[in-house]
Amino acid sequence: MMTLVIYDISNDDSRTKLANLLQDFGLERIQYSGFKGDLNTHDRHILAQQVKKFVTGERDSVYIIRLCNECASLCHIVSSKEAIFIDKSHVKIV
Repeated sequence: MMTLVIYDISNDDSRTKLANLLQDFGLERIQYSGFKGDLNTHDRHILAQQVKKFVTGERDSVYIIRLCNECASLCHIVSSKEAIFIDKSHVKIV
């Protein structure tokens, strides 16, 4: 299922390591502190356990958000470049 991960980590080294971890999970960077990709329930759970070590500051946070294909297809992206949030082949128009 489409998963969106956004984070605010204050420590530069931790932030870089977190980004590398998210890429290791097969997620694609869509913003400096935002990644998206398909993760199953098990992998989302494992990811949630692993990101805890990066949340050390009082204001640090990591959001792991599961999106159904319908919700993801309703995403509005405002950008000067083409931004693809979901594979259009997964969208069913009714």
